[in-house]
Amino acid sequence: MYRLHDAGFSAYLVGGSVRDLLLDRIPKDFDVTTNARPEQIKKLFRNCLLIGRRFRLAHVRFGQEIIEVATFRAAPSSSKFSKLHQTAEHGMLLRDNVYGTLEEDAERRDFTINALYYNIADYSIVDYCGGVNDLKQKTLRIIGDPRQRYHEDPVRLLRVIRFAGKLGFQIEPTTQAPIAELTPLLKHVPAARLFDEVLKIFHSGHANEILPLLHQYNLLEQLFPQLAACLEDEQKKSIEKFLTLICQTTDARIAENRTISPGFLFAGLLWAPLQKSIQQHLQQEDNTLAIAYSMASHEVIAKQIEQITIPKRFSMMIREIWDLQNRFHKISSKYATRMITHPRFRAAYDFLLLRAQAGENIQTLAHWWQQFYEADPAERQHLLEQVPKTKKRKRKRKKPV
Repeated sequence: MYRLHDAGFSAYLVGGSVRDLLLDRIPKDFDVTTNARPEQIKKLFRNCLLIGRRFRLAHVRFGQEIIEVATFRAAPSSSKFSKLHQTAEHGMLLRDNVYGTLEEDAERRDFTINALYYNIADYSIVDYCGGVNDLKQKTLRIIGDPRQRYHEDPVRLLRVIRFAGKLGFQIEPTTQAPIAELTPLLKHVPAARLFDEVLKIFHSGHANEILPLLHQYNLLEQLFPQLAACLEDEQKKSIEKFLTLICQTTDARIAENRTISPGFLFAGLLWAPLQKSIQQHLQQEDNTLAIAYSMASHEVIAKQIEQITIPKRFSMMIREIWDLQNRFHKISSKYATRMITHPRFRAAYDFLLLRAQAGENIQTLAHWWQQFYEADPAERQHLLEQVPKTKKRKRKRKKPV
């Protein structure tokens, strides 16, 4: 920011970092806005990379961090904005490289609490939209006409819910009113971008507060339609309990700065649809449970990818976690010892314990595996010796022709 300032440009800290600092929270990242054009920013920073088509941005590496630097943009009400911007038929902005003033830049931001600027020139907070007052009132208010702003970028439907759950703020009535009605707009958002937004929601550290809001405002139906359908079944309470445990576990790991994987999260969110699909395959066709698991997992993930892109490395992890749930029932000396060395064993084991905690009828199985996992080699051998041996089926030899 000082390099931009020394070069004769304005430089402001903007958005979530200013909001979080005013709320005595630790910012996740820092964004900078300036009147310098992207090409001018690149000349000042040799480690700068220009990205984006819809929004032209400069990414400046600062140690291990990447600072996003954006040029002031014109507001939707600006005459020059209406001449140069591009929109789709449903109103979503496709190109928005229309530069403007600081005041216009504030007007085009999404929510008042994100339109706060910290000026290094005089160490002041610049607030054109009443964001400071909304912070004090713990209110989420969109800037401008809600319907128009949601049409411009449907992801704002997710962002308002994320901020409400994360910050514990109330959504202002006019901002809240059209949300449930406009959720179909998310179909126009690229599936890859929705994946990133879903990770922001569930990796925010407040997934347990946000998930019920997604369901309340019909957003879950757009993101996870198979899960939303299961929540209408008779087993709604048990599914909700399991989802709560998945979210609480994720939130706890984030609070402890432990690693988390989208694969484990998606495996939990899609567990109920998987069970439903398995039962359908078992009833409709003469399949074994293992074959039903395989067919159902492929089907559920394929349907989910139509809404949200799931990278292959995560979809493979989801399938492995699910497959191991079935294998946990096969306890033998060789099998159990081999299972515990599986790369996905720990994730699948944690998943098994959550299922038992949620009330599934696998408490005895989960308890055995917990004992086996925590035991030393001698105790493990003792546990295996107590397992009833199953009779091996004799294979019928084919008579020679």
